[in-house]
Amino acid sequence: MSTRANRRGSRAALALTAVVGSLALAAVPLTTVTASAASGDGLAVQYRTSASGATADQSEPWFKVRNTGTTTVQLSQVKIRYYFKADSPSASYRFACSWAVKGCSAITGTFGTLANPTATADRYLEIGFTSAAGSLAPGADTGDMQLRFYQSSWQTLTQSDDYSFNGTQTAYADWSKVTAQLSGANVWGTAPAGNEPTDPPTDPPGDSGQTLFDDFSYTSHTDPALSSHGWSVRSNSGGPGVPGATWDPSKVTFANQSGNTVMNLETSSAGTGSSTTHTEVLTKATKFKNGTYAARVKFSDAPKYGPDGDHIVQTFFTINDLKAPMADDYAEYDFEYLPNGGWGEPANILYTTSWETYNPDPWQAVNQHSESRTSYAGWHDLVVTIDNSRITYYIDGQHFGTHDAAYLPERPMSINFNQWLIDLNGQTSTTPRAYDQQVDYVLHVKDQVLTPAQVSAKITSLRNAGTTFVDEVPAS
Repeated sequence: MSTRANRRGSRAALALTAVVGSLALAAVPLTTVTASAASGDGLAVQYRTSASGATADQSEPWFKVRNTGTTTVQLSQVKIRYYFKADSPSASYRFACSWAVKGCSAITGTFGTLANPTATADRYLEIGFTSAAGSLAPGADTGDMQLRFYQSSWQTLTQSDDYSFNGTQTAYADWSKVTAQLSGANVWGTAPAGNEPTDPPTDPPGDSGQTLFDDFSYTSHTDPALSSHGWSVRSNSGGPGVPGATWDPSKVTFANQSGNTVMNLETSSAGTGSSTTHTEVLTKATKFKNGTYAARVKFSDAPKYGPDGDHIVQTFFTINDLKAPMADDYAEYDFEYLPNGGWGEPANILYTTSWETYNPDPWQAVNQHSESRTSYAGWHDLVVTIDNSRITYYIDGQHFGTHDAAYLPERPMSINFNQWLIDLNGQTSTTPRAYDQQVDYVLHVKDQVLTPAQVSAKITSLRNAGTTFVDEVPAS
């Protein structure tokens, strides 16, 4: 969050679930190289349908995944693809989970397009799992996963021409017209001809995407290069955060760690508004929209000195301005870590939130979020991708949440990092204390959806070339 007052209210009442996706065409097509599974690994997928008609209001592919190998499988490394023919070239689809033994919150559904369309398939529904789904021992299965998808318009869809559909299969049985991948290797099923799945795609986006990259190799907040490279270190007053607090540019510093310069944002307080200092660094330009955003950020659970417990927020986000209450062209996409809780949470929690709009007074919000209630102290690779159908968040290479097309940006945004206190209720002491948030790098690739592995490869390539800063992204 950037310049407005504390605004979360009750997240439970305002935020939507992150399970259902309003998803149209994926931005990155599949390629056609099949990987091979490691020895000892194997999966089988059983399928049935509870909507057996040639046409239906919604398609209902239900699955069970069984571990046929000799080693335990982490479900977060498993993906299933169900292939179908779109009802029209412009049709968009939404995924939903009705019920699952593993819990619907542990199951994700996204849509993609095939590189080589056939008479019975030009799209696929990919089912994935979060880390909450756990693992499968040899011989075990996931149990029932009652899934469905439908046209965003709710128009009747035709199933009879879908590659993976079988209207006669109303009881679970092995089905080879869906595919399963384990750690990127195809281990089950046959895809439509010429569309063997790989993960990540074996033909990743090239270097043609217009790129912003900054390694934050600066000497101080007054380094002329910091400003000339398009960054602003905030000094103006205002929200979010504790009333009466200031935003102190001098608390943004740069330090060498093992030969690499990192940016440090220090936030401090002695228990009063006037003694509280927040920190923020943001791009001067609001020119970033679809594509890939990534940063390596170090979150802190404990203060660098003084008593712990403050309701502090450590962030990486993109945002544009709210032109009027509930304006529908507002956009914001957040990673927000609360090491000591806040907004009604009692302990550490990480949010990713996609914003459509809000009204500051009386408080009203339209957003969708995902969350994890655990410690994220230490360095983490944060990635969010935005295409024409969804917003997808990753942490340390693992899928964290996918949010609906309803929350896609209408206008370009800035890129921001800030650290601030929600209130002074978490720690009432007047003893001085301070917290650090560190940033290693930031990356944006315009209009390209990169996997976390591709982000890592791009960062390595830039650093190997000696690049500490580049900005090819044109002004909006």
